[in-house]
Amino acid sequence: MAQERRQGWTRCLLGGLVFVVCMTGTTLPTPLYPLYQEKFGFSELTVTVVYAVYAFGVIAVLLLAGNASDTVGRRPALWSGLAFAAASAGCFLAADSLGWLYAGRLLSGVSVGLFTGAASAYVMELAPPGGASGATLVATAANMGGLGCGPLLAGLLAEYAPEPLLLPFAVHLGLVVLSALLLLLLPETVPDRRPLSAVRPRRPALPARVRAVFVPAAVASFAGFALFGVFTSVSPAFLGRYLHVDNHAVVGLVVALAFFASTGGQVAAGRLGTARSLPLGCVVLLAGLLLLGCALVTDLLVFVVLAALVGGTGQGLAFRAALSAVAAASPPDQRAAVISALFVVAYAGISIPVIGVGLLADPLGLEGAGLVFIGCMALLVTAAAGYLRRRPAPDGS
Repeated sequence: MAQERRQGWTRCLLGGLVFVVCMTGTTLPTPLYPLYQEKFGFSELTVTVVYAVYAFGVIAVLLLAGNASDTVGRRPALWSGLAFAAASAGCFLAADSLGWLYAGRLLSGVSVGLFTGAASAYVMELAPPGGASGATLVATAANMGGLGCGPLLAGLLAEYAPEPLLLPFAVHLGLVVLSALLLLLLPETVPDRRPLSAVRPRRPALPARVRAVFVPAAVASFAGFALFGVFTSVSPAFLGRYLHVDNHAVVGLVVALAFFASTGGQVAAGRLGTARSLPLGCVVLLAGLLLLGCALVTDLLVFVVLAALVGGTGQGLAFRAALSAVAAASPPDQRAAVISALFVVAYAGISIPVIGVGLLADPLGLEGAGLVFIGCMALLVTAAAGYLRRRPAPDGS
């Protein structure tokens, strides 16, 4: 029995490792955007559009094939996700024009769209009986931890190794190949698999009984992902241009802190429960936005770091609680569709406001555009927190 539990946890952790590798590729270009700007000579708007293209890939897959792994099996879905991750790395390795960056980001989004739900389910299914709580933590840490590893790895390689625009993607491509081989050692967990032709698009649904919970949860998720999107896409340019931080490793670390803090926030949400975590997450997220505003006004690195830590924690608290709240309020036969709708809203948050900041950066400057973004997101988060104070979310943790 003890040996079976050890084998179960070993498989669970190996599945989490594959999850980390895929998510790492998503944020790998983050500290490299200033180098791409210098190489190709494009504007801040282009940076934000290149970044946001990834979200469109995620949303498309969530709508068209978000439930594919339930049909064809976890491993085929994950191998497909790794194949798209490899293709994305190949685009960045071949990049000699802006079009390659768009293609690489879009393919990365497709990879994540295939991976997120399938890998989360797979990690939890690989765990031994009674290990649901620990497996959820592994999946959470792998998801956000992988996103944090991307800028950290790319920043270190870009600063201290040769070929800063090539080596990070070559290393990631090697890790993707190893992950694909690792999947061969792990068992399939879907017993009744069907062919790919059986996969049907899954339209997001919002039953009437869910709407009262969904609206504040979606607003908090939108704002949290928007903060991540803006922080990830434009903070490297802000750090370099206004704070004169030209060390790519430092830039990568600052961005990574937001994702690592989100992991901590999601862990805390599991302990606090949904009813407390969702409004608390909104308050902490608001504090993170205000700290980011202080960073833009004062040009002090300490406020950028604090914004990453506090904002990331708030995002983690709010998003895990939002998922739990809408899942608890949803009818069982529509739960997957409701969660899909929440993810669509969240990934809209990682794209639309980011492009808005890019559009405003030219007439207002990067700092002015950032302050407009912060004001809009602060209003949204404050409204959500006020609503939740009057009508607490059901505790779905």
